[in-house]
Amino acid sequence: MPLLPLDKYPFSERYGWLADRYGVTWQFILADPEQEERPFIVPSLMFAGSDAGRAEEAIRFYMSVLRNARQGLVARYGQNQEPDREGTIMFADFVLEDQWFAAMDSAQKHDFGFNEAISLLIGCQTQAEIDHYWERLSSVLEAEQCGWLKDKFGVSWQVAPADLETMMNEGTPAQVARLTEAFLKMKKYDLATLRQAYNTAAGTARG
Repeated sequence: MPLLPLDKYPFSERYGWLADRYGVTWQFILADPEQEERPFIVPSLMFAGSDAGRAEEAIRFYMSVLRNARQGLVARYGQNQEPDREGTIMFADFVLEDQWFAAMDSAQKHDFGFNEAISLLIGCQTQAEIDHYWERLSSVLEAEQCGWLKDKFGVSWQVAPADLETMMNEGTPAQVARLTEAFLKMKKYDLATLRQAYNTAAGTARG
């Protein structure tokens, strides 16, 4: 289903926006050969409803929390583009941890906002990293569960040890069960406790 027709826009010679059969929306944008190359797929955040006009605030916040961050393209709404407020973000992209993202404001009528159906995963090497991102990003206490959190803009994140996937993939059934039992009780992940559960199950299996 088309949401914006394929056409020329101030930020691109060719751009369109549609929703697929699963309700996931996709934006198609013609790359500018004079700009730095972007990845083929870039996650995009639309600030709509009560969050319309907060895209620039969010970009600055995320760039202050995550490393290797920088601003890319910024295109703003001009005069007579109501209901969008002049100066808010029509389209912008930016880098977090060497990953490109895009963001847009839209004060048009939309029946969607941010929810847990889409989340951004941060793979952490240490407990200090987990603590840092959790403390900076988490803003909704009731949303905290199993490494999941929700920030002040309503965007969901998963803050997890990078080696959790390895343990889940390489562990014995007993290790995976013990590990799962441990993390289901957690809000913010405790890396030492997870490793202890995994290693204890390994010792039990050998015994």
